[in-house]
Amino acid sequence: MDGNARWARARGLPVLAGHRQGAKVLKQIVKDSVKLGINELTVYAFSTENWQRPEDEVEGLMEMFAELIDSETPELNEEGVRMRFIGRRDEVSERLQERMNWAEAETAQNTRMVLFVAFNYGGRAEILDAAARFEGGTE
Repeated sequence: MDGNARWARARGLPVLAGHRQGAKVLKQIVKDSVKLGINELTVYAFSTENWQRPEDEVEGLMEMFAELIDSETPELNEEGVRMRFIGRRDEVSERLQERMNWAEAETAQNTRMVLFVAFNYGGRAEILDAAARFEGGTE
């Protein structure tokens, strides 16, 4: 998922309109993946670097993510899709964490496909987190 802001700007639309369009495209990709029998799909929804975007854009994205989890989880559940969120959850709002936990619990028994949503996720962050776990003796 990249280029949503550029897509919106090229059309004279607000940046969040581009992100909403990207979410529509993603929904179709997930539907097609289920139909094709793909067992696992990982989508990169928000990287750790995205926190550097303008504050109003980040706030809008966080609200949009919560809305999408609420609106899309029932349909994904019906389709047999299990949702899993990977990344640094502790750095997002409690409300968004609750929505992620709810979606995972609602879809936990599904086996048709696993949809991994990489959220607040990045290569550098993963290396730092792994090193911290190693240093702390939890590996």
